[in-house]
Formats: sequence, C-alpha cells, structure tokens
Amino acid sequence: MKKLESKVALITGGNSGIGLATAKLFAQEGANIVITGRREEALKEAVADIGHNASYILADAAQAGSAQKSVEETIARYGKIDILFLNAGVAYFSPIESIDEDHFDTQFSINVKNPFFTIKAAVPHLGEGSVIISNTSIVNQKGFDHSGVYSATKAALRSLTRVLASELKAKKIRTVSVAPGPVETPIYGKMGMDEATLQEMGAGFAQSVPLGRFGSSEELAKAVLFLASEDASYINGVELEVDGGLSQV
Repeated sequence: MKKLESKVALITGGNSGIGLATAKLFAQEGANIVITGRREEALKEAVADIGHNASYILADAAQAGSAQKSVEETIARYGKIDILFLNAGVAYFSPIESIDEDHFDTQFSINVKNPFFTIKAAVPHLGEGSVIISNTSIVNQKGFDHSGVYSATKAALRSLTRVLASELKAKKIRTVSVAPGPVETPIYGKMGMDEATLQEMGAGFAQSVPLGRFGSSEELAKAVLFLASEDASYINGVELEVDGGLSQV
C-alpha cells in the first residue's frame, strides 16, 4: 500500500521548488494534491507535471483572505484535509540600516501571517492523525548576515509549531517543521540580488556545508514525505534540519 493512499494534501506555494517536488512525491504515494500559488500559468504547468490526482487554487499568500480561500476550496473538492504543508514563502536579505517597513511587512505577511491563518482555517477540518508541516529554515538557528527579518519570520513559524503541538494534542493532530539549509530552488532568484552577489553567496553557503554542496528540492521532499506519513506517527513538535549538517557545526 502507498504511504499516503487516499490522503488529501494542501500545499501552499506548490508550483515550483520544494513545494512542487513534494506534490509530485505525495501524488506518487497515493495522495490527492491541491497546490496554491499566485501565477495561474505556473500552476497549470505544475498540475500537468504532477500528472494525476492534482488540482490548483489561485491564491496569493500576500493577500488577505487567501488562507481562507485555499482551505474552503480544498474542502469543497475533497471534504477534508489530512496533510497541510505550509511551504509558500519569500526571502529578502538586507542590512538592518537599509530595511524599511515594506521589506518587513511583506515577509511577515507571507511567511507568518498567511501560514497562521491557513492553519486557523484548516483546524476545524483536520481529523485525528492529520499533520501540519511548516517549511522553516536553519536561518532561525544561525546568525546569517542581512537575514534579520527573514530569520525572524522563520523563528516565528518554528515557535508556532511548538505551541500547536501542545494546543492541538486533544485533536491528535501532529505539528512539525522541516528546516532546509542551502537548497537549489527558485527562491534564490527572488531575493532582489544581482547575479554576481547570488553566485558569491551560493559559493559561500556550499563551502560551509559539511557535505560540500547545495541540497535538492527532491531531497527536501523526501523528508517532508517522511514527516507526513505513518513512519513519523510518534514525531511531534520537532524541527527536522535538512541541511547537509550546516546547522550542526
């Protein structure tokens, strides 16, 4: 039997990177997939790539109401949610003296507010044995230059995982986090940096990783699948680092 047979998974930001790789793996393991994103053409391409048991919801994580919309439309299609993967996020790096309120508000809105209210909307529809998985980052554990706001958003999401592990215990819902290290995903191209700066930053990250390389979206997806499956049925409240050892040295 497949690991996620007949499960329903809602994946925010599922049209590229870790979200798409996870959606494809979940589908292979028998789950019905709903992905969200703000670019309809990319969503259509992602659903075609997933290949079966997949649909999309056009929902911009930066917009108020998108959390409620994503949950309501998923429930309308499938009647339940078994796996909620809060993957949508942005990362903008800047020294503190250059940060303005837009830089701050944009990241907190997408990386914290949207996941929080998606969870709030989903909880009434999550049955016993469901799991909420947040995509955090090892930046909440280490002091990377210019990541003050981004790191704070991921620390907030990590803390929420802990709180909900206790708060939702009566419903027997697990809440866990996956914390990527340097991973080859499209998010790096959205940081607002020029190509030379990105290349320099990437080379520095790779040298710092004990395994000496970036990870892949597929490697992260395998970790998310583990956390979503019965293989992790006694794992709750934790943050699983998938970072080649970078956070441990």
